Amino acid sequence: MELNNLYVTVIEPSKVQRHIIIGHLNSFGIEHIEEFEEAKPALEHMLSSPPDIVLSSMHLPDMTGTDLITQMRGLGSLEQVTFLLISSETHYRYLEPIRQAGAIAILPKPFSREEMATALRSTLHYISDNETEIDNEEYDALSVLVVDDSSMSRKYIQQMLESLSIKAIETAKDGAEALQLINNGHRFDLIITDYNMPNIDGQELTEHIRNHSEQPTVPILMITSEQNESRLAAVQSAGVSAICNKPLSYDMVKQLIEQLVTDAEL
Repeated sequence: MELNNLYVTVIEPSKVQRHIIIGHLNSFGIEHIEEFEEAKPALEHMLSSPPDIVLSSMHLPDMTGTDLITQMRGLGSLEQVTFLLISSETHYRYLEPIRQAGAIAILPKPFSREEMATALRSTLHYISDNETEIDNEEYDALSVLVVDDSSMSRKYIQQMLESLSIKAIETAKDGAEALQLINNGHRFDLIITDYNMPNIDGQELTEHIRNHSEQPTVPILMITSEQNESRLAAVQSAGVSAICNKPLSYDMVKQLIEQLVTDAEL
């Protein structure tokens, strides 16, 4: 599959902004594009003709981008459609739910052609891996624990892992539930955990695994939207193997997992 085969839905109330976005898509050879000013008619159309990717603004006339992706994640035919937010919004209250719901990227206004290209390529690889049986014995044998208090985020990460043909996946809604699994003898080749969680957060979970569990060397991939440098430094010193920022790029997650699996076998 190539970029020019992607089917894209663009939802943007501004005619000028739609023109700019579609112009960028056309420059990659993408012609199969549906454009909408509002979310509800876009949702109705997508239910009968699901796109490969949705490019949406945050503030729409009938709902927010957050409302839109939340509704999509609750609909069987749209739950795996990749979502790319294009917005000048910077407020945590608006952006964090988008990150948790599994947007593949958040592009600023204005954005560069290269920024869009990166997001589109990641979408393309996600779709291609999802449609192709990856013959990888290392992944077939991999046991992964996903820890996140957001059910949408857990599901999105699980879908990414399944696209890599990883089948042995367990989930936990927070660090306390994860530790219960680990302390009950469940062994994992990789742990993917969110940072901000109730009860026991990602940092505390990592510290416990490194210092008090029977699998102290298991690779731990921390996923976070945290920007505070001192908190990130504390996470690093707790012993995480790698940190991946939200929103999750499929290509980045794939690369980090390949790296962590390889390193663990050395």
